[in-house]
Amino acid sequence: MALRWKNTLKDHHVTDEAAFLNRRQLMGGAAAGVGLASMGAGAGFAAGETLEPSAYEDITQYNNFYEFGTGKDDPARYAGDLTTKPWSVEIGGMVDKPGRYAFEDILKAMTIEERIYRFRCVEAWSMVVPWNGFELADLLDMAGVQSGAKYVAFETAVLPDEMPGVRFPVLDWPYVEGLRLDEAMHPLTMMATGIYGKDIPNQNGAPLRLVVPWKYGFKSIKSIVKITLTDTQPPTSWNKANAREYGFYSNVNPELDHPRWSQASERVVGGGLFAKRIPTLKLNGYEEEVGSLYADMTLQETF
Repeated sequence: MALRWKNTLKDHHVTDEAAFLNRRQLMGGAAAGVGLASMGAGAGFAAGETLEPSAYEDITQYNNFYEFGTGKDDPARYAGDLTTKPWSVEIGGMVDKPGRYAFEDILKAMTIEERIYRFRCVEAWSMVVPWNGFELADLLDMAGVQSGAKYVAFETAVLPDEMPGVRFPVLDWPYVEGLRLDEAMHPLTMMATGIYGKDIPNQNGAPLRLVVPWKYGFKSIKSIVKITLTDTQPPTSWNKANAREYGFYSNVNPELDHPRWSQASERVVGGGLFAKRIPTLKLNGYEEEVGSLYADMTLQETF
């Protein structure tokens, strides 16, 4: 399937696969790309700014996945017990073909692409991640979205024997998220199945997670077991936990601070505790691609 969005990655941003396998540094900044690539500073970053390395180890060892604990290293420490085979996703609600879809059958029906996206956490840290996966729109088209649907709701697995974090009421389990239908169908929105050409590690949301690169990271729900098409705005976990601090849209916006900290800049993971901060880009650098989705909304409304 051909990409249906603007590619800002240039040839000079890409190094060959051997360079990656030798664990050379990943330098970030391009909106998207193909191949197992390292990148130079790219479009969208302030002049003179270059990201610190976002190596495979950083991406897979520094995570938020509260089902495995609230520490950044808890997911890598405990997620190895997660059983991801067999895996299935229940797709229901306002679709023509509701049912439980085996993960292997989903993969057979999809075209896997490699895309390099910025990743911005609401906690004001960031990475650049080379994902493998497919557009969410293709999965929804496979299920047949009915005309009255307006939102897509997602749900994460709850496995107390394998996910020690769900034994504690940190959040109201299961973890749930949602998108407006036009956000879900946007070609930048993907379902990730891998990182750096490898199967996605458990701590990063195996075997299937959402990636919405212009939103704060907690919107990109992990280890999905249920997708529901609906005509009403679905509840989302962090909004239920603290609506004042976490809205439904949660678009990356340096002009709209979190109630407890500034969102104007971010710390790039991999640069050390005292790494230089870089300016945060509106909609995480994807304003040209997705800004029209919110043209009639105020900053506060997209919170």
